[in-house]
Amino acid sequence: MTISMYQASVPRIANMLTNLEHLLGKAHTHIETKKWNEAALTNFRLYPDMFPLTRQVQIACDTAKGVVARLAGVDIPAYEDNEVTIADLLHRVAKTKAFVEGFNASHIDGTEDKDIVTKRGDVETHYKGMQFLLNHAMPNIYFHVTTVYAILRHNGVEIGKRDYLGKV
Repeated sequence: MTISMYQASVPRIANMLTNLEHLLGKAHTHIETKKWNEAALTNFRLYPDMFPLTRQVQIACDTAKGVVARLAGVDIPAYEDNEVTIADLLHRVAKTKAFVEGFNASHIDGTEDKDIVTKRGDVETHYKGMQFLLNHAMPNIYFHVTTVYAILRHNGVEIGKRDYLGKV
């Protein structure tokens, strides 16, 4: 049995975005019930040289929308990166998930050998579709969602492994 590029991407990414929504929902409840300063949580970093919670969510979303758009050969939607509150972050995750779920197998399957080029500053990195999906994009999404989980857990939000994994 083989797994298609679509099966390895869209459903998995949508699942992680759903789980991210769940984690952020728990954070919102925590802020409300504990009367926490929301900005203290959204700006929290695990270590001084790491991005804060807000940026972790933004990067997870950017990677999610970027991988499916690149594989499908469409423009990547641009977001302003102006989220401040948990509600703002939830909105970003929801619109990202809607974008990702807008693709079906006919858009993604057959892209295993598609040339993908990313650019960071002046540096270009060249990938093939499957390499980009499995070795770059998916690990990045998991990393940033995991970091969101770690920030929330560190700050006392009552979440556990099942919250991170969701209902697979």
